[in-house]
Amino acid sequence: MAASKTTSDIRSSDSRASERRRKFSFPSALTVLFFVTIVVWLLAFAIPTGAYQVGDDGRPIPGSYESVDTDLSFWDRVMQLFMAPVNGLYGIKSAETGVIGPYEAGELFGAAGVFFFVLAIGIFITMAMRTGAIDNGVAHVAQRFGKRGALVIAILMVLFSIGGTTEGMAEETLGFYALVIPLMLSLGYDRMTAAATILIGAGIGVLASTVNPFATGVASDAAAVSIGDGIGFRFLMYVVLVPVGVLFVIRYARKVKADPASSRSGRAEGDEEIARAGIGEIQPLTGKHKAVLAIVAITFAFMIFSLVPWAQVIGGPDAESYAWQLDWYFPELAALFLLMSLVVGLIGGLGEKGLTDTLVRGAGDFIGVGLVIVLARGVTVIMNNSQITDTVLNSMESLVADTSSWLFGGLMFLVNIPLAFLVPSTSGHAALAIPILAPLGDFGGVSRAMVITAYQSASGLVNLITPTSAVVMGGLALAKVRYDQWLRFIWPLLGILFVLTLLFISVGAAVS
Repeated sequence: MAASKTTSDIRSSDSRASERRRKFSFPSALTVLFFVTIVVWLLAFAIPTGAYQVGDDGRPIPGSYESVDTDLSFWDRVMQLFMAPVNGLYGIKSAETGVIGPYEAGELFGAAGVFFFVLAIGIFITMAMRTGAIDNGVAHVAQRFGKRGALVIAILMVLFSIGGTTEGMAEETLGFYALVIPLMLSLGYDRMTAAATILIGAGIGVLASTVNPFATGVASDAAAVSIGDGIGFRFLMYVVLVPVGVLFVIRYARKVKADPASSRSGRAEGDEEIARAGIGEIQPLTGKHKAVLAIVAITFAFMIFSLVPWAQVIGGPDAESYAWQLDWYFPELAALFLLMSLVVGLIGGLGEKGLTDTLVRGAGDFIGVGLVIVLARGVTVIMNNSQITDTVLNSMESLVADTSSWLFGGLMFLVNIPLAFLVPSTSGHAALAIPILAPLGDFGGVSRAMVITAYQSASGLVNLITPTSAVVMGGLALAKVRYDQWLRFIWPLLGILFVLTLLFISVGAAVS
């Protein structure tokens, strides 16, 4: 008996071990960046050191690369690795030597400004959601147009896309499934329609980000350009691509309503009861809710106004800023969103304890994004202090020197697709790749703003399907839609978006 029991235990243990081996989980962005940091540090021992001459604008001069010697000892290199996260946050670039460290004198190189801005906007978003105004506002839109299914889908997708293009709406969408699923079922559609309305709406907004701080903002900081650079072109992409996604979802929804058997997701148990109940009773939209919604809209509109380089857009890149032009950047924006978070919390009636608790929770929810940015910037610091960044650029310069601008733009888009799979975090992807790719655009005759657009478009496209995304997998789980069903549903749209985006980037690069 004892022997039999031992054998059974061993078999059970082997089975559990085998099951654990089969359930491979792709590492998080933080884990990926940890290993990237180690790999880059090791490669710095082997890659030759060198540097470009720089012009008055601080950008490398094509063809001026030359080898240089570095006097870093082994202990110096160990300290570079040890201090990488710290330097990634508040490392100072020495005005004399170009070395980055916390005790140097010069210009801030670390991502402290971006880090605190991410926390501030996280607090603002969390505060607005906590008041219930955003959920209730969307519910009232759904109720008002509830009898016109196609219009409801279009309105909701546009609302989610606005959230995506302005503030990178992602995890925030998970709270809307409880509203959108019964709404779509009551209109005669299926769960796939509900998932697509949210995921594709917000996803295309992120793909065509205009001022999304987690994509456009982080990338602009890494490229040393204004977030407003290229905003007109990105807005044009938004205006074209969002209707494509809306029409794709509406076409599918109408097909399902006419023939329920054509549903890609099928019916789950209890869907008939949910459809009959609809979205249920909705709380009145109070004056506080209306005020909070107005403040949220005004704050994001003011952010856009403060970022756009109006004089340079109208009069060319060398024009002097207008007297009323703010030219704000991350420090001012962080202060703006912190202030408006307090205003939203007070008007929303959260009280002192609710306000402070939400402030801490909002910062905590977004601290992971901030750490990703800091770690990625730390990798850049290691490359800079080891003097291998320009060597990597030089190895790529010959590849793009004789490349036409339109081809270079297309290549930037294609190169960023596998990078987006490797680092699904848009901010982590930007902080890791843009320091290399943006100067490469200088060599290829393509504006840095267009390089940023290529990166964020590739990242947004991949993040519509990436299985490592909590937004995709969590949303599908809430909608009770299998991942394989989602892939079969969305692949035609992915193909359309891929072709249109590639054309946009190629043409934009040619005329930039």
